[in-house]
Amino acid sequence: MPSSAIHPALEGIRLAVFDLDGTLIDSVPDLAAAVDGALCELRLPEVGEAVVRDWVGNGSRKLVERALYAVGAQDRDLDEVHEAFLRHYRQAPCRLTQVYPGVREALEALATRGVTIGLITNKPTAFIAPILESLEIEHYFALTLGGDALPTRKPDPAPLLHLADRLGVAPSACLMVGDSRHDIEAGRRAGFRTLAVPYGYNHGEPVAASEPDVVVESLGELV
Repeated sequence: MPSSAIHPALEGIRLAVFDLDGTLIDSVPDLAAAVDGALCELRLPEVGEAVVRDWVGNGSRKLVERALYAVGAQDRDLDEVHEAFLRHYRQAPCRLTQVYPGVREALEALATRGVTIGLITNKPTAFIAPILESLEIEHYFALTLGGDALPTRKPDPAPLLHLADRLGVAPSACLMVGDSRHDIEAGRRAGFRTLAVPYGYNHGEPVAASEPDVVVESLGELV
């Protein structure tokens, strides 16, 4: 059960919008397996999980592009390799992926308090529902947006403003929760309050450098 005292970051907030990868879930093991599977299929060297952690956050196409540059194969057809990645990822998008500690408790506390919950990710839309359902957290989200849902994606504020408008909440009453500079920039440009977690994927940079309004070590602090 949530405590009676509300976290200061939630004061006046009616809509909490979460990033997915690196914020709610650690998806790198499955993403890395799909990247390496695609590279291996095309007889290219594998890159491994450690480096993929620094490449996540700008969508799957950019992830594959970074992998190709890393193995010196930037002349390969990006569309072909990206499709190979998607094929491998579809086969097992949630075999090794896990929810971060404190996430379930935070989502439950927000729902109990009547805060509407949304999700905006740069991950392709097709993967969102299977992952949320597999992890049994899909019922918390009033609306989800993938990176291919609109013409632009984070750090552009358009997805955030679109979701707030759809759910009928003013940006000033919205909170963007993420792990990267892209989440914080998108939130700031949309007029949202911003909250960051330091454990996710931010290209090897501390997310605090992006100057979010609040940083918490775990989303469990919101309970």
